[in-house]
Amino acid sequence: MKTLVIVTHPTMKDSLVNKRWVEELAKYPEKYTIHELHKVYSDEKIDVAKEQKLVESYDKIIFQFPFYWYSSPPLLKKWIDEVFLHGWAYGSKSGHKVAGKKIGLAITAGGDEEGYSESGSEQHTMTEYTRPFKRTFDFIKADYKGLFVQYGIEYNTSEEFIEEGVPKYLEFIDNI
Repeated sequence: MKTLVIVTHPTMKDSLVNKRWVEELAKYPEKYTIHELHKVYSDEKIDVAKEQKLVESYDKIIFQFPFYWYSSPPLLKKWIDEVFLHGWAYGSKSGHKVAGKKIGLAITAGGDEEGYSESGSEQHTMTEYTRPFKRTFDFIKADYKGLFVQYGIEYNTSEEFIEEGVPKYLEFIDNI
């Protein structure tokens, strides 16, 4: 089953990890379709019908992005708002085009994992910060499979650090 990877990174050319992940995915075009929103929609005018048709043709979807101010880059939020419409993604009588599709998040975070939690608190974790995504996917009856996070890129930009995350990233995608 081929996987659609929706990548949202406004400065991909400057990225270390997201760019490396995309390079790895590109080695396997038979397994992954890479859809870079900032390349396709540099003007941020989303072709909703085209995007809906694309989503309909995949059973596995990964949303890949850097974690910005405890959320995604704005274009991904705009994409979700405009593509997951009533009557298509949800609705009482119609609109279940995403229902049952396996969905996951692949996130890069500048800080280390401890930076996203409070001492002794399980409440403030990346899982908690991404709860709006989970709730959205639950609402449209998608099969949310969780998230993969590579932490610490702000502190460690070594090639070794970046490379050690690549097989973990692919394993996450392949196993959802």
